[in-house]
Amino acid sequence: MTNHLACIVAVIFACNLSFAQETTKTDTIDGFEKKILEISKVEKAPKVDGVLDDVAWQNAPIATNFTERRPENGAAVPDSIRTEVKVVYTDRGVYFGAKMYDPDPESIPRELTERDDIGNTDFFFVILNGYNDGQQALYFIVTASGVQYDALATNNNEDSSYNGIWDSAVKITDDGWVAEIMVPYRELRFPDKEIQEWGVQFEREYNKKRQRLSWNFVDNSRGSFLQQTGILKGIKNIDPPVRLNFFPFLGYEYATIDGESEGTIVGGMDLKYGINDAFTLDLTLIPDFGQIAFDNVVLNLGPFEQQFNERRPFFTEGTELFSKGNLFFSRRIGGSPTQGISLEENEVIDENPGVIDLINAVKVSGRTNSGLGIGVLNAVTEKTVAKIRDTVTGTTRDAVTEPLANYNILVLDQRLKNNSSVSLVNTNVMRSGSGRDANVTGVYASFNNEKNTYNIQGSAEASWVLTDATQFGNEFRAGISDIAGSHRTQFSTRVRTKDYNIDDLGFTGRNNFHEYYGYYGYRYLQPKGFLNNMFLNFNLNFRRRLEPDLFRELNFNFNSNFTTTDFFSFGGGYETNFDGLNDIYEPRTEDAYLSIPGYHNWWVWFDTDFRKKYALGFNVDWYKYNEAARYDLFFFLFNRYRFSDKFNISIRSNFSMFGNQRGFADRQDDLPIIGNRDRWDFTNRLESQYSINDRMVFSLVFRHSYSNVEYSEYNNLLSNGDLVLATDYDGNRDTTFNTWNIDLRYSWWINRGSQLTLLYRNSTSNFENEANLSFFTENFDRLFDQPMLHQFSIRLDYFIDYNEVKRLLKGKRRPPVESEQLRDPNTGKMARLF
Repeated sequence: MTNHLACIVAVIFACNLSFAQETTKTDTIDGFEKKILEISKVEKAPKVDGVLDDVAWQNAPIATNFTERRPENGAAVPDSIRTEVKVVYTDRGVYFGAKMYDPDPESIPRELTERDDIGNTDFFFVILNGYNDGQQALYFIVTASGVQYDALATNNNEDSSYNGIWDSAVKITDDGWVAEIMVPYRELRFPDKEIQEWGVQFEREYNKKRQRLSWNFVDNSRGSFLQQTGILKGIKNIDPPVRLNFFPFLGYEYATIDGESEGTIVGGMDLKYGINDAFTLDLTLIPDFGQIAFDNVVLNLGPFEQQFNERRPFFTEGTELFSKGNLFFSRRIGGSPTQGISLEENEVIDENPGVIDLINAVKVSGRTNSGLGIGVLNAVTEKTVAKIRDTVTGTTRDAVTEPLANYNILVLDQRLKNNSSVSLVNTNVMRSGSGRDANVTGVYASFNNEKNTYNIQGSAEASWVLTDATQFGNEFRAGISDIAGSHRTQFSTRVRTKDYNIDDLGFTGRNNFHEYYGYYGYRYLQPKGFLNNMFLNFNLNFRRRLEPDLFRELNFNFNSNFTTTDFFSFGGGYETNFDGLNDIYEPRTEDAYLSIPGYHNWWVWFDTDFRKKYALGFNVDWYKYNEAARYDLFFFLFNRYRFSDKFNISIRSNFSMFGNQRGFADRQDDLPIIGNRDRWDFTNRLESQYSINDRMVFSLVFRHSYSNVEYSEYNNLLSNGDLVLATDYDGNRDTTFNTWNIDLRYSWWINRGSQLTLLYRNSTSNFENEANLSFFTENFDRLFDQPMLHQFSIRLDYFIDYNEVKRLLKGKRRPPVESEQLRDPNTGKMARLF
């Protein structure tokens, strides 16, 4: 009997030992229950290799007892998939060791992808907020296949263009998988204090059931996700190394087009310097952006320019402060020239650069101990000159299309309690000589109540454009929102004057209006029946032209979104503008407007479970106007097949048709000509990726976009918005337009922060002044008759840490933890390069 009792006690004791006990406290702060993890400094840092057997981990505190964030918010996590996280720190950075239990480790999804892309895989991530203010945080994510993903989050907006340099390693074990992460202080921003207190959250994606598991409970019925992190204590009296990093690059580009070839050696450098623990200086010298991804150009017949995403690293990384107020559109720096060219008789243009060269750019950003964020950005672009030739005399002259220009941004952002803030933003552009100058200033305020259930926002902006005369405009906004619970509402109003213009360093779009907006939404906070979630949204917009006063539009919109327990997503909606709208922008003439009939718009969509090898997405969107034969129709189809964890192919197809559309076609006697036109567009984008390992990837992107526009008649626009046939107009605006792009890229992350890239690029385009060409024969024959660019380039970007160089010079080189990441996380063997 005694022996039996001893055995029972031994079994119970062994079971207790097998489940790590959480060594954290809890406290209620700002209305949220927060776990507190207090960590200790270790003398010898753990080796980042995915094996938690270092001495440093033996007495480290443990964060466990995760809860489910979604789909079943707040549900307990079974012990079979429990998560345990240990944290320690040194003078170099903070170390995280996470053990993710799984009853069937062999079935853990672990698709390989390129850095900053998460496929069908489990992942673990650390969220850090050095100021613990609930408004901003950095994500450090590592997948079960070893791929890194990082992002900057601000009030639930996630910016994955941030690219930090940090260490990680993973290993599949007999009872789950392990992730080890080291985040150096140079990647973090925190107050200049002896004792630190940071916001921290640990999350895990259990992809087999698409469950998101969180260490600190996140109540999805209230507040921002970033407000509901736990607290990391214990970091004190640290002596972080100097934050000085160099990013030199060297490359060679060879391009051939229309029988002419040119080879160019390119080189330059970026620099990052930590002024202190809170402020950082970034500098780019002699930048080169030859390998950035191509833009998705389309035929644009609308009144506003096409807005392209920023792809240049300097203008995407560490720019969260500069996005305040949306006054900064970074593509203006080094964009297209702003001044036109006047030709004399017998003159032609020999050279006309379409892009302005960037000489250098610098930015300083950070936040004080009192929560005041300060950002300053300056960039200088080169004078751009076109070459003009007289065809009779042969003489040439230069025409300045963009003078030397200086771009400046200043941001002051004071964070307050309850996720509130007030901000001031100023942008300024100065061009040499008689070039156009501009200045814009905005003030913004956002306040939440103590329970974070309501938000009040307001802003005021003023713009000055300085040419021969000063153009002054402004904008005012105000709104109130219910931001918690299943039922959510919003009401806002905005006024923008006719002369409001931020285009020198921003993107204006519409101006000269005032509008009122109302919203009601209902959502499931917990799964119900066969649905994991449901969102129902109702929107009402009322808009008028400001001066002279004119009714523009009354618009109602309903949209819905559902996801089933099998992760099949679907939805649809309805929209109408009732009796029509008065379009004040399409005529592109001051005080004119075009009457557009009312419409009824229906759409439906669905997406299958993207965890499956084959995934399908579909959308159809139909506008039926209160006018015979007038309609807009859009189709979208997405197909993706994952052949293995290393290889996948996807195809996106967009097709649109516009029947009896009316829009601006031309100008005659300085008055707009409005054309009746039929248009159809067809765009295909194929993407494929083959990953050798988590460091080396081959990728292919192919895109072809085609547009066909046929005009049936041309009209003069009357002062009341109606049309009358333009019998004296004999122009032809029929159009066929194609763009063709191929990028074949090989990327190898040699070590942390250093990358070798080989790129082949093939591109061409054409614009024909006729319609209805045979698509597969005549259309493509004419497209491929155009000069085609073939570009080959190789580029090495290298990361140099001043402290590593200093150690090398002293003969104390630190063991390279990154070498462990060249091992296959499943077999432990060194990965083959080819």
